[in-house]
Amino acid sequence: MKQVVSFALRKIPRKYLQLINAPLMRVAGMFLRGNNVTCPIINRSYRKFLPYGRLNPRENALCPDSLSLERHRLLWLYLKDQTNFFDAHLKFLHVAPEQCFMKQFEKQHGEGYITGDIESPLAKVKMDIHAIPFEENIFDAVMCNHVMEHVADDRKAMAEIYRVLKPGGWAIMQVPFFSPVKDATFEDPSITDPREREQVYGQDDHVRLYGWDYPDRIRSVGFNVREDHYAEELGEETIRKYALPPREIIYFCMKPA
Repeated sequence: MKQVVSFALRKIPRKYLQLINAPLMRVAGMFLRGNNVTCPIINRSYRKFLPYGRLNPRENALCPDSLSLERHRLLWLYLKDQTNFFDAHLKFLHVAPEQCFMKQFEKQHGEGYITGDIESPLAKVKMDIHAIPFEENIFDAVMCNHVMEHVADDRKAMAEIYRVLKPGGWAIMQVPFFSPVKDATFEDPSITDPREREQVYGQDDHVRLYGWDYPDRIRSVGFNVREDHYAEELGEETIRKYALPPREIIYFCMKPA
């Protein structure tokens, strides 16, 4: 199974995977039902989750029915416990929308829920994050996860998110970190060969390797950034139950009112 997952993620473009993976995963989910782990997004339990990852697939990572990964389940709990996301109808921009969230987010926010992506067939709006096609100060919240490592100019993308947020609005912009995490982000535009990018950045379509200076890059465009160690606060039993990433920091970014 690990080899199949690794091959599919490395060889099949994301836009095609998004169209075919849901029905295939639902079949797998029928054989994994149990009581060891639970996906909080759909409140369904399994013996275990599926493996997931490009090079060395992680065990117990992918929920076959919601298609959530560890980070998605953590964000779901965070949104419910630490934000106003499920307390109001927000004007909400979801960049590069994750399938596991879309149905629930649309149910909560209705017409205020806008999805945008440069290539995803699932998104409502085709857009380049370097030039978001909306006026300034119109969104209450923005979510943009695991995107900045792909874009040519991450600060420009962050500045665009800042621009379209209302004063007092917030954004969550997560990125991957690879151990050991360096102090400073590394990027080299001369590295264009996919095989070399995979070796240097951990994935062939990444263009930078983020370091602990990541929140400072966000602050540089005007955001106030709170670094939340939310997973650590949940405790080992909750981490085990939902198969969460125990040390992931959530970067909660606020546009000053």
